[in-house]
Amino acid sequence: MVDVLRKPKQKRQHLLKETIETSPFITDEELAKKFNVSIQTIRLDRMELSIPELRKRIKSVATDQWNETVKALPLEDVIGEVIDLELDEKAISILDINKEHVFTRNNIARGHHLFAQANSLAVAVINDELALTANSELKFMRQVKQGERVVAKAVIKGKTEKGLTIVRVNSYVGNEKVFSGIFHMYRSTLENN
Repeated sequence: MVDVLRKPKQKRQHLLKETIETSPFITDEELAKKFNVSIQTIRLDRMELSIPELRKRIKSVATDQWNETVKALPLEDVIGEVIDLELDEKAISILDINKEHVFTRNNIARGHHLFAQANSLAVAVINDELALTANSELKFMRQVKQGERVVAKAVIKGKTEKGLTIVRVNSYVGNEKVFSGIFHMYRSTLENN
């Protein structure tokens, strides 16, 4: 009978490990819902499997090498946590919407936090000592609420006739796009782009 009880746990832990490998930024709460168990069970499973908590998984992705290569601003000045960065190509950051990011009356995220995440990521992806936003075109697709995770993805799209670098940033909650922005970025060494 003990063996019968262990198999579901072993199977769940195997699936848990696979799920985290394919979606490393999934929360314990999302995992608990997915596997129809308590958050505590997920935490115990993670501990048994030596899988770190979400914050540590994110931090492990943000390597020291980025701190040396990011030129336009320090990583700690990026709003959200950078989890992927290829200078002058693409970058990804994650922002968990907490109480300090929302209006107290309705728990909806203030738009300037979504903008700040996208704008600071657009600056961070630029391979230059100085990168500034010259202008931007923004679109908010839907309201973001407290407790949701926003994943911003920046991609360099080219440059304008004036030599400004164009960065497109799309932000998602799950697979749903919640924000889109085109950032025209000034950089101090325009001829290098």
